Amino acid sequence: MAFVKGVWRILVAIKDGLVLLFLLGFFGLLYAALSWSPKPARSVSSGALLLKLDGTIVEQPAEADPFSLLTSSGPQTKEYRLSDVVTALEAAKTDGKVKAVVLNLDGFLGGGQVALSRVGKALDAVRAANKPVFAFATVYSDDSYQLAAHASETWVDPLGGVAILGRGGSGLYYKGLIDKLGVNTHVYRVGTYKSFVEPFIRTEQSPEARQANQALADALWQDWQEEVAKARPRAKLAAYVANPAGAAEAARGNLAKAAQNAGLVDKLGDEAAFGKRVAQVAGEPSDDRVGDFASIDLSSYAKAHRPANDGQIGVITVAGDIVDGDGGPGSAAGDTISALLYKALSEKDLKALVVRVDSPGGSVMASEKIRQAIMEAKRKGLPIVVSMGNVAASGGYWISTPANLILAEPGTITGSIGVFGILPSFEGTLAKLGITTDGVRTTPLSGQPDLAGGTTPEFDRIMQMGIEDIYGRFVGLVAQARRKSPEQIDTIAQGRVWDGATARQIGLVDRFGGLEDAIAEAAKLAKIDPAKAKAYRIEKEPDKFAEFLQSMTERDDEDADAPRDMLSRQAMIQRRWAMQAIADVRGLISGAGVRADCLECRGYGAPRRASAADERGLLALLASLWR
Repeated sequence: MAFVKGVWRILVAIKDGLVLLFLLGFFGLLYAALSWSPKPARSVSSGALLLKLDGTIVEQPAEADPFSLLTSSGPQTKEYRLSDVVTALEAAKTDGKVKAVVLNLDGFLGGGQVALSRVGKALDAVRAANKPVFAFATVYSDDSYQLAAHASETWVDPLGGVAILGRGGSGLYYKGLIDKLGVNTHVYRVGTYKSFVEPFIRTEQSPEARQANQALADALWQDWQEEVAKARPRAKLAAYVANPAGAAEAARGNLAKAAQNAGLVDKLGDEAAFGKRVAQVAGEPSDDRVGDFASIDLSSYAKAHRPANDGQIGVITVAGDIVDGDGGPGSAAGDTISALLYKALSEKDLKALVVRVDSPGGSVMASEKIRQAIMEAKRKGLPIVVSMGNVAASGGYWISTPANLILAEPGTITGSIGVFGILPSFEGTLAKLGITTDGVRTTPLSGQPDLAGGTTPEFDRIMQMGIEDIYGRFVGLVAQARRKSPEQIDTIAQGRVWDGATARQIGLVDRFGGLEDAIAEAAKLAKIDPAKAKAYRIEKEPDKFAEFLQSMTERDDEDADAPRDMLSRQAMIQRRWAMQAIADVRGLISGAGVRADCLECRGYGAPRRASAADERGLLALLASLWR
């Protein structure tokens, strides 16, 4: 017995020790998180400004999810703020310490056509200042080559190539699966072209959706080709994309050589050879690593040159899906964005407001909440200018209606003025399992919507009338904003998506221009000298604990595992399809009830970081249905 008691005491002591260690570690981590702040921008030495873009370029980086950071087996996709990249390039033009700019695009995952055009203009300005721009990648895709075309010297790995796919591609349609599962999909919509719901009710796109999607893809593809041809006139781009197999055959299967023969790249060489070439201009690295060069870190350099946030032109960003409730940076959460704007209007002496929109839309309720906050600024006498990025469609256009002026780019995707609601019921699925439903009613709407037994005709009719009413409100808002009749707007609405150039022709936007142009126009409307106009960014401060965890879990650039060759990049695309399928199912089951959303827009913007729920996978989604 004494022996047993002794063993028990030892076990209890071990347990107490482990608990103590856990508590010490937890409170140590908590203290570090609360007292931690990002490292201040350090002074930079002479060399090349290195844009090693291992991730995506976005309007506003998403806030890292602590759960994902603690449980993920790999690094999270990095997101680079567009304004930081542009700020760094603008500063590099006149900075004597910067000898060149280097684009390492091996891990680049995209950024959207409009955002990349803006970076391209900044790269052109660097070259105009007589500073070379070098680009390197193993394989160039459409997005990475859109940047590389602006380089003065473009390199590709001898084992790589240039894979230009053009705009367009396939989407997922779930009608066959839904029928097999016995799910009844109730759709309420207005708009001939409102194709968001089509994957749930069709096995292929409708003729109307195909026509609109083809026109959009053709317009964006034409815009992309024109930019690349202007940036790199010596490239035989048209012939190369028209017959890539012929170009490869002429080079005997050497894809890198085929790209060089077509003038798409200047040099063939691996990363070490590329580094030696850059070192001839930028200087050798301090640690004498072979194939490296003296470089200046993009993040530190951007922080050092970021303008003070103390202007009189408020700039609020609405990026990503518009959702109900609260959310961090990089999330277009209606409650958060409206609260931020109301707070800025009450606490700051703002003279004008610029709304930067990069969103395909989402919840109508959240969109209206954001619009009402913008209207409050207008009621206070502030001129409103909307600046559209890659995408400003559906709910993204809804929130743009208070604007005095709307600026977009030819490659902006906008319009999609339509509304829908979608609701699944599972009476067929339950019947396959031998489960039925029955009950009593006191009104025609008792127990509705009944997801287990199906909806009633009265409920369906009421929902459809509600959707039609909201569509009428949407059209009315646009008509009032654009000084047209509702009938005129209805002919260009109907859920159809337009490219920015066409949208300007039909009156949905006023003129072409980027964010800087929008700030200048807002200053003019507020009677402020544009040369003295400064921006005040209205955004939520990122969570320090999440930032701390992200800094702890980020790996060095040398350890990045972004796919490099063509086949591994295709595997990455397949994973995105799986994540998209999970997001689509979640949207069907738990998305906002009434939505102004644009499905086809999602393929043209910057790829967004997967949410925590997406990372946890389909099993977590299915489990959540039973809560």
